[in-house]
Amino acid sequence: MARSIWSGYINFGLVSVPVGLYSATEEHEVDFHQFQKGTSDRIRYKRVNERTGREVDFDKIVKGHDVGGGEYVIVEPDELEDIAPGKSRSLEISTFVDLDEIDPIYYQKSYYLGPSDKENKSSYALLRDALKKTNRAGIAKFVMRGKEYLATIRAQDKVLVLETMYFADEIRDPAKELDDLPGRSSAGKQLSMAADLIEAMSGEWKPSSYKDTYTDRVKKLVETKRKGQEVVFNEEEPEATSSTDLVAALRASVEEARSRRAAGGTKKAASKKSSGKSTKKTTAKKTTAKKSTAKKTSTRKKAA
Repeated sequence: MARSIWSGYINFGLVSVPVGLYSATEEHEVDFHQFQKGTSDRIRYKRVNERTGREVDFDKIVKGHDVGGGEYVIVEPDELEDIAPGKSRSLEISTFVDLDEIDPIYYQKSYYLGPSDKENKSSYALLRDALKKTNRAGIAKFVMRGKEYLATIRAQDKVLVLETMYFADEIRDPAKELDDLPGRSSAGKQLSMAADLIEAMSGEWKPSSYKDTYTDRVKKLVETKRKGQEVVFNEEEPEATSSTDLVAALRASVEEARSRRAAGGTKKAASKKSSGKSTKKTTAKKTTAKKSTAKKTSTRKKAA
């Protein structure tokens, strides 16, 4: 079993549930080291004293906050630990909210919460099942690795999932970041066709259907170069659809999407039909076998 990266208690009301925090995701990107171009010399980063030029050991490094005018306030690691709320061991749920009310833009990273001892599994299961029944998520705050996080705690099948979240003042205002956003669309026909296209392309969410093709290409590039060969990926960049071609592009896209869906439906129907035929044939064979057995039994009786 994996080791927890944080352990503590979920607190709500007067109830405390001991839990451990585990990574729920992993990235599978290709790792690269840095080299000076044209050589096999590795580039390495060192913590260097800018005045002396000498490397400094990690345990001798402290943090300093810039307060302006070239002045810094130095803060020791122990001092940061002392002011951590709940000594970094508490997931204090302040309220429960409907899951559908949370904008996904606030979600940051997913973790699993597991019961940290056998004696308290029942309280863990009780919280999980109650969250699932009410479609609610607990909103909590906790400290991990020197940083305070806002978090949601929700139920997913048999496990509790914790999502670290951004605070409201960490979400940038799109109106301030993007000053050229268009107003409401006034093209009724285009809007209707765009909605038709979305409907025609709609389907079930199947996460396993999506693969990281870029990482596969990077691996192929590395392997091909290792063999001394050259690989070329020919892929044309899309061009923006002009406003004059928009209706025609939408119409063609809707027709294509509907044709694909119809073709998919035909394949499913054919598969079901084929399955049905197979069942009938098997049944027919069994019936024939029964008749044959009945004849044999009748013949034996006459002979007797």
